Amino acid sequence: MASRKRVHRAAAGAALLLLVAGCAAAPDDGPAAPGRAGTPVRFAEPLPPPAEPGVAPPVTGTPPGRVVEVGAIPEGIVADGPTRRVAVGVRQPDRLALLDADTAAVVGQVPLPGVLRHLQLAAPGGPVLVPSESANGLLRVALPDGRVTSEVMTGPMAHDATETAAGTVFVANEAGGSVSVVRDDRVVRRLTDVTQPAGLAPVGDRVGLIDVRENTLTVYDAATGDGIRELPAGDGPTHLVADRHGRMIATDTRGGHLIVFDPAGTPAEVARVDLPGEPYGIAYDPVRDRVWVTATGTNLLVGYDMTDPTPREVARIPTVRQPNTVAVDPDTGRLFVTGTADGVVQVVDGPA
Repeated sequence: MASRKRVHRAAAGAALLLLVAGCAAAPDDGPAAPGRAGTPVRFAEPLPPPAEPGVAPPVTGTPPGRVVEVGAIPEGIVADGPTRRVAVGVRQPDRLALLDADTAAVVGQVPLPGVLRHLQLAAPGGPVLVPSESANGLLRVALPDGRVTSEVMTGPMAHDATETAAGTVFVANEAGGSVSVVRDDRVVRRLTDVTQPAGLAPVGDRVGLIDVRENTLTVYDAATGDGIRELPAGDGPTHLVADRHGRMIATDTRGGHLIVFDPAGTPAEVARVDLPGEPYGIAYDPVRDRVWVTATGTNLLVGYDMTDPTPREVARIPTVRQPNTVAVDPDTGRLFVTGTADGVVQVVDGPA
């Protein structure tokens, strides 16, 4: 994109100390933050720091379901129906733990070159897209066996990655102020219209990106990488998913909201609901049309029906401590919640 003016801005964009920060420490703004195509964009006031997950209190009582030990600081989790595998990122050492989706047993370990915090599936059946923050690159991990099939250097602190229906991958380089566009395991374009890029999600021929410093959602053309529109996304958004209706759903962690956007035509916000407790991790069940969100400050998982644009709450499930991320098995509706404080994954059947 030649300049920031090519993206219509709807309006100006408005600590976790336990074990791991939810978003990286913000890059130093210096006199200016990077703008579109590297053009410095000067801000009248310093940008706020990125939102962090809430610091969870100790768990009271026994959460429902089973608890499986997986390794230190689990964060980033996906569940794949066709291969019956659940992949979760753990540390010390950095690796991907593979669980059997039916038994919850740990059935494999995939060594990684660095730390991860976001995981996505390229498609049902895999592979898993693994952005490695400390290795500055993207790995593809095949399922069910866990083979690393490719690795691409993308940029400083590769934080999240998503793949479009056409096979193009967008990678958010959180500390680099850029998004790498990858085709055939090669970076073909680098977007520099963001300050601190984070969560990504594709919908049809468009891709959404959360900027955790500017607190915005930018919608891009998935084929060209050109920006279409930038929208305010609350007081501190972090994660983003898409639903089967073609909508994008963001967690406003600092603001305590779940925000729904329609990225088609002229992208716009279409709904928001209050969700106290620093909502952070999010996963969507396309079979049951439900979105699941972790309230990290209250050790809670909240489920919403997405039949209508405004989410309708249908379930609240107590969780293990520090539920930073969640995944859902589309075949069974079973939920997998990372207990980041205690190195565990909670496995609980979702309500019918």
